[in-house]
Amino acid sequence: MKNIFLFIGLLLGTLVYSQENLTYQQPPQEILELAEAPLAPSIRMDDDGENLIFLYRSNFTSIEALSETEMRLGGLRINPVTNINSRQNYYNKVKIRVGRDSNNEDIVGMPENGRFANFSWSPNQQKMAFTNTVSTGVELWVLDITTKSAKKITQANLNANTGNPYTWFKDNNSLLIKVISKERKPLIDTKSAVPTGPTISVSEAGKKAQNRTYQDLLKNKSDEHNFEQLTLSELYKVTLDGNISLWKESDMYSRLNLSPDGNYILVTTIEKPFSYLVTYRRFPSKTNIYSSQGTLVNNILNIPLIEDLPKGFMAVRKGKRNLSWRADKAATLFWCEALDEGNPANNVEYRDEVFELNAPFTGEKKSLIKTIDRFNGIEWGNEKTAIATDIWRDNRNTKSYLFNPSNSAVKPVVISDRNYQDRYNDPGSFVTTRNEFGKYTMNISGNNVYLIGDGYSKKGQFPFIDQMNLKTLKTKRLYQSELTDKAENISSVFDMKKGEILVRIESKNEYPNYYIRNIKKGNKLTALTQFENPFKSIQNVHKEVIKYKREDGLDLSGVLYLPTNYEEGKKYPMIVWAYPREYKDKSSAGQSTSNSNSFTYPRYNSPIFWVTRGYVVLNSASFPIVGEGDEEPNDSFIKQLVANGKAAIDAVDALGYIDRNKVAVGGHSYGAFMTANLLSHSNLFAAGIARSGAYNRTLTPFGFQAEERNYWEAPEIYYNMSPFMHANTMKTPLLLIHGEADNNSGTYPLQSERYFNALKGLGAPVRLVMLPKESHGYSAKESVLHLLWEQDQWLEKHVKNRQ
Repeated sequence: MKNIFLFIGLLLGTLVYSQENLTYQQPPQEILELAEAPLAPSIRMDDDGENLIFLYRSNFTSIEALSETEMRLGGLRINPVTNINSRQNYYNKVKIRVGRDSNNEDIVGMPENGRFANFSWSPNQQKMAFTNTVSTGVELWVLDITTKSAKKITQANLNANTGNPYTWFKDNNSLLIKVISKERKPLIDTKSAVPTGPTISVSEAGKKAQNRTYQDLLKNKSDEHNFEQLTLSELYKVTLDGNISLWKESDMYSRLNLSPDGNYILVTTIEKPFSYLVTYRRFPSKTNIYSSQGTLVNNILNIPLIEDLPKGFMAVRKGKRNLSWRADKAATLFWCEALDEGNPANNVEYRDEVFELNAPFTGEKKSLIKTIDRFNGIEWGNEKTAIATDIWRDNRNTKSYLFNPSNSAVKPVVISDRNYQDRYNDPGSFVTTRNEFGKYTMNISGNNVYLIGDGYSKKGQFPFIDQMNLKTLKTKRLYQSELTDKAENISSVFDMKKGEILVRIESKNEYPNYYIRNIKKGNKLTALTQFENPFKSIQNVHKEVIKYKREDGLDLSGVLYLPTNYEEGKKYPMIVWAYPREYKDKSSAGQSTSNSNSFTYPRYNSPIFWVTRGYVVLNSASFPIVGEGDEEPNDSFIKQLVANGKAAIDAVDALGYIDRNKVAVGGHSYGAFMTANLLSHSNLFAAGIARSGAYNRTLTPFGFQAEERNYWEAPEIYYNMSPFMHANTMKTPLLLIHGEADNNSGTYPLQSERYFNALKGLGAPVRLVMLPKESHGYSAKESVLHLLWEQDQWLEKHVKNRQ
């Protein structure tokens, strides 16, 4: 009985812990230099590879920026002053290159101290629109490629609270924009507002709402009011010379989607009633079709509130889903409907059926194809050629169907039926090209289509391009990378007739750069970018992919780094960093997708910094959890987890690099959960670092990660997998780190707080660091540098200098 009361006390957080008052700290200089190294720009390129936009951003935001006003409503995080996502990642500088062989240039007319986002090409790719966030709101700007100049199109009155606030019209001269509604009422200060009554939720007998543990949900009528006001917009048509006219009156607009010919537009609005159980994406919605002039054509879809789906990852709602435009036709809608009532427990021959409806959208729907498993998408080709895919998560299967969208009497042909986790046999993705409507459809030449593959294999990664004959279904390899000292990735195809493809090439110490490779001219390479390595202090670090076996014979791997001061024969402390993944077959679980030639990039969330501090690092260590046949992976989670950890230490120890008594383990999110379990159920590690994890699975009772069973179906699984339940066995030093504003499903900050209380109450060596304002990932410079300092201090004390 005493233990029960202790458990309840821990759960309620009644144990008090002492505080350590610290300002933000910075890590040692060798780590600081790497963390603050400037980032290379990302690029936006037109389809011909002729014109390039270079987008620059800072490594971090600031704690001041994270401290701006934020409202968390229905799964959204909104800055109510600027009316854009309060966690928006911004670019702060833009450059342009007109012509492949030209120089990068500044853009005339760009605003100073800009915060740029939502970049989008015009239909003819001669212009690019983007938003600029100022202190009072969001402006729309347009960049002219030819003149290399930008100008402001609207005032700071756009509403970006539900995503991109604009879309291009087909004429390349005007855009449809969401503007803050004139009908918006004052927001309620929920902290100081006097309640008018209690918040009451109800459950009807027999209606099961087995939802995951979402965060940032609406909680009361004040939240409902604020959500509605912040999502209300009016739609306006604005031309590039600034003329603006009302297109549609105030409503809660979420989605704007023009037909390929530009004559129609799908407009989706959020409807009531709202929910306190799910995010706004599962609120009721209505989708209407309008003409490009704003005239209502038809109401095409009404979706009710979705709170009570059947159990399982493959459960879906009844009615039309995945409503969109056919990319290969002027104005034809397509969608799918469940044939199993959306319930994966129902046994049926086909799970979904796909339909289409032509303009003016008043006729009878036409059936296109039925899929054996859950419909996943279509690559459109032409009137007689399309490829549909389905997916079934329970057995990790996916199939591809070649079908004739003009004749449903022609039986579809299954051209691929495989385990989607089997990366070695992935046939690749179809090459697409822009059609007359500016939409992307399969590149079809006669009877041939083309595929780009990652090219993972036992020997390494060698990307390829295949040609597939649609009549014989036979493939012919047109190109495969032969680089053995560098890593190559195929980004896209410019022109299959000319043989021009876009590739990214990198090595351990060469920063990734883009090239045009001509596979019809001796695989000739032409450089597009010349980004320099900003991490020179670790450019010569030893890096290799090691492969080893688990005690049951399962193949494992990891990326091994040796310290920058490595001396042969000397033994070093080690950090193992990992993330568990679930599989339904051992063959896929044993595959390696790590490339020893990929660039050594010390992101804040990786342990690579510590090669500068005298540590061996095993990054991306394989931690597969396999459950074949009727067995689920989590049925033996702990046993497999410990076996993975032991195999990793044994493998590196056998190479003679490490002192196996000085090994740390760490991970983020589910990797943090892994870390806590390893320390609870083994004596393999000297210390652990667990960031933003969940440690009590009874607080996520309707599934977590890949676990579909709820707590009441598998209570022993939930109990055995919860480090919180085994806090009394944990004696290894553990550093817990969590963002105070974590928004990830299941990883409430409460999880780390309660776990710390339990460990402290039982006398375990543990430190809890709560990062103010931070979400599931960390972004403020102050937070990230302090995080690196905390980890370094912990490793120095409990691993390197462990007594």
